[in-house]
Amino acid sequence: MSENKRFLMYESGQPFFWLGDTAWLLFQKLSTEEAGKYIKDRQGKGFNVIQSVIIHQATDRNVYGEPALYDGSITKTFVSGSPDLKKPDSYWNHIDRVLDMAESAGLYVGLLPVWGSIAENGILNMDNVVQYGRWLAEHFKNRKNIIWILGGDTRGDRHYDVWDTLGKTIKTHNPDSLMTFHPFGRTQSSEWFHEVSWLDFNMFQSGHRRYDQKVKAEEEDDERLWIGQDNWRYVVNDYRKTPVKPVLDGEPSYESIPHGLHDPTQPYWDANDVRRYAYWSVFAGSCGHTYGHNAVMQMHKPDGSKGSYGVREYWYDALDAAGGGQMRYLKKLMLSVPYFERVPDQSVIDGDCGEKYDRLLATRGSDYIFVYTCTRLSIRVKMGKITGDRVCASWFDPETGEIQKAGVYENKGIMEFTPPEKNNSGTDYVLIITDSGKDYF
Repeated sequence: MSENKRFLMYESGQPFFWLGDTAWLLFQKLSTEEAGKYIKDRQGKGFNVIQSVIIHQATDRNVYGEPALYDGSITKTFVSGSPDLKKPDSYWNHIDRVLDMAESAGLYVGLLPVWGSIAENGILNMDNVVQYGRWLAEHFKNRKNIIWILGGDTRGDRHYDVWDTLGKTIKTHNPDSLMTFHPFGRTQSSEWFHEVSWLDFNMFQSGHRRYDQKVKAEEEDDERLWIGQDNWRYVVNDYRKTPVKPVLDGEPSYESIPHGLHDPTQPYWDANDVRRYAYWSVFAGSCGHTYGHNAVMQMHKPDGSKGSYGVREYWYDALDAAGGGQMRYLKKLMLSVPYFERVPDQSVIDGDCGEKYDRLLATRGSDYIFVYTCTRLSIRVKMGKITGDRVCASWFDPETGEIQKAGVYENKGIMEFTPPEKNNSGTDYVLIITDSGKDYF
């Protein structure tokens, strides 16, 4: 944790901007060679965290046909016996090889012990959770590139004791690894676990629906369940909580997945959408962001399976999806200025901050301001919020990472900035204002 508990950092004290990629079925669907290809690609695109699940279903087997569990039972596998570690391609040896490759590439793995449904159906329960958690902690205790993520698309108030016990058990035996909880869509880990000692930072799942996609009557009057696409609101919610903990969106709308997730006749989310989710949440105060692609998260491949959620690509083609390649520009931007002093600050915007797609999000340090617009709106800024008699203004294109100088201005009064025209498909920009005495860009 950073000193102010808002961010993550390396042991050296250097900033760690979480740039995650969703690869839930990495261990189940990819061979060692394929996993190496995936890891190399994500390393090259600036990702530093891979989110993957150890046991997604009780019937899980890896690509070599080796099972995760004996007879689909955690009790038989971890309580009465121990997993097969003798066969080179056994389920657990394959996981270890993939973790080795990730570590060699400088990548961390956000590791889910089980998917939420494993607790829902009772396979993980209070009779075996301590044994399973202890075995995981012992097996992975010497690894430095694991970040534990409990849950897996589930609510924390369902089987709360199982999740709480799992967190305590792993943390007791593996105290130096960070830990969080991946919740059900449109919910936050902080709803149930904010004050527990094993939860080091909060994660929310903003989900995959449009503003108008409400499918349950109770959502109409429940603001916790209905924030729509405004993922920045989850950040604002957690940012106000005490004790202070970092927060990030662990599952926004995936690139190339249908709006609402389940109906392939709906439009599909694209690169413009995934950029909007990323910049909104980070500028609202997140310590990073997780990207996802429909084909990559399920590692869809030509193996005879139909795939889920209207998937249209194979995982290896989807590695080059536009939005995934553009996430690196956000990471580079955030690390280009003093990192740990950054705060969300909507007060730098003069007038209405806008609603829905017109929402402006602002963040700043002592000598810089960033304001994001996803619809090329003009931005009125209250000057004098940062140091310097004069300031430099520029436009940053999240689609290309390019910066275009706008001019040098006196740091007083109210100024209006209008984004330039774009030659590419997007309409988003970041207005950058810095103390003219600084040379960040």
